[in-house]
Amino acid sequence: MPPARAGGAAAAGTWKLGDLEVNRIGFGAMRLPQTGEALVPHAVPRDRDRAIAVLRRAVELGVNHIDTAAFYFSPLRSANELINRALAPHYDDLVIATKVGPARDVHGRWAEHAGPRELRGQVEENLRQLGRDHLDVVNLRVVGTASLAERFGALAELREAGLIRHLGVSNVRPEQLAEARAIAPVVCVQNPYGIGFHAEQDEFVRHCGEQGIAFVPFYAIAAAARETGTATAAHTDAEEIRSVAEAHGATPAQVRLAWTLHRGPHVLAIPGTGDPVHLDANVAAGALRLSPADLDLLDALHHRPQD
Repeated sequence: MPPARAGGAAAAGTWKLGDLEVNRIGFGAMRLPQTGEALVPHAVPRDRDRAIAVLRRAVELGVNHIDTAAFYFSPLRSANELINRALAPHYDDLVIATKVGPARDVHGRWAEHAGPRELRGQVEENLRQLGRDHLDVVNLRVVGTASLAERFGALAELREAGLIRHLGVSNVRPEQLAEARAIAPVVCVQNPYGIGFHAEQDEFVRHCGEQGIAFVPFYAIAAAARETGTATAAHTDAEEIRSVAEAHGATPAQVRLAWTLHRGPHVLAIPGTGDPVHLDANVAAGALRLSPADLDLLDALHHRPQD
């Protein structure tokens, strides 16, 4: 792997989640509690000291936007509690975003998504694990096309009560975003998106920017492969990505992140890792400037029909 590029998390610029300004390169905590595949029962816990060191290194590199969830855990390890242990003294300088809706039992198996009454318990569990009296950003994770009004309304009540500062939505369609915005302000949308992955969301990405809403793609590096649990990302070894990476002395993963950030100033990145070398490289991607020719090449790949 080539050496990380200089610049730190601030190199990609900033965006505001409501009144909270964040560097556009953040950190996703999903992979932090375990090695190997994430969010599966019987995952192998990651070394605790290593995980804490990665979090502290991220902050040293200027990361001030950390994405987490109470359902990010493995046996012996919880992403929220690792964050609390590593970063609680720095909370005033950080924006911690979490997600509610999905649920896992104590064995790590997925359970039924929370309804309106259960969401308060999920919010309170995040507060307890993180050691906070309020949550900076809470994203309602949605499954399917059904109305989110009742559940989002329950979170809006918790926002009015002071337990939540800002609200977002995750895995949503444009009509669901509109439904949420009719209830309370929305500061971010978290959806799967990357080169060659959900290209049909291009217009939605632009729409979010026009509305002043951050678009926060997940699986931006691993793309469709992350959803299916395979190790190799779709298009990672595509000639177009490799040629751009070689021209810049970068890795394919860095090119993917840089392309994502070029989609608009409102697009944030939350790559996650438990490896300090990968962390440095991910953050350094914020300093990678792609040329118009690079972007034309990668955009053509992005819109190429999938086999």
